[in-house]
Amino acid sequence: MAPAASMLRAEAGLGALPRRALAQYLRLLRLYPVLTKAATSGILSALGNFLAQMIEKRRKKENGSGKLDVSGPLRYAIYGFFFTGPLSHYFYLFLERWVPPEVPLAGVLKLLLDRVLFAPAFLLLFFVIMNFLEGRDAAALAARVRSGFWPALQMNWRVWTPVQFINVNYVPLQFRVLFANMVALFWYAYLASLGK
Repeated sequence: MAPAASMLRAEAGLGALPRRALAQYLRLLRLYPVLTKAATSGILSALGNFLAQMIEKRRKKENGSGKLDVSGPLRYAIYGFFFTGPLSHYFYLFLERWVPPEVPLAGVLKLLLDRVLFAPAFLLLFFVIMNFLEGRDAAALAARVRSGFWPALQMNWRVWTPVQFINVNYVPLQFRVLFANMVALFWYAYLASLGK
């Protein structure tokens, strides 16, 4: 019976880890909302770029020979930490204050503001910051925006419109950045593939 009891304790310990991590995350979110969202955004953005590199490596069928570009996840971590997390935090607060829930069609208005104003501006900011972090000049930025902005914005509208509808209508305010970050994990993988 002793092995079965120790197995039960081990399983209970495994279940306790996610609960403790969630409790710690909620505590940090309450105490340091912007910093917690910035750190989460930075980590998940870097992970998204790493994922894009792994997908690209598999697609090219490289065995162990190709090295991963560590500067890519670093750039995405910087972007996520300094831009995605804080800007998203304040944008969602702005939406809640500017379009209170009691306004008729509040969810639709919030979605329209996000899709028509925030999405294009945030995507352009992404192009500008990544261009800067890659050490490229203004001509390279102009070329990248000309060739990639419109296709990326169209894909953004296709992918993010249903996500943001759910986010602004059903996800509690304090979890909206996290929810968007989880989807952004794959979105950044797509954006990173555009840069190749």
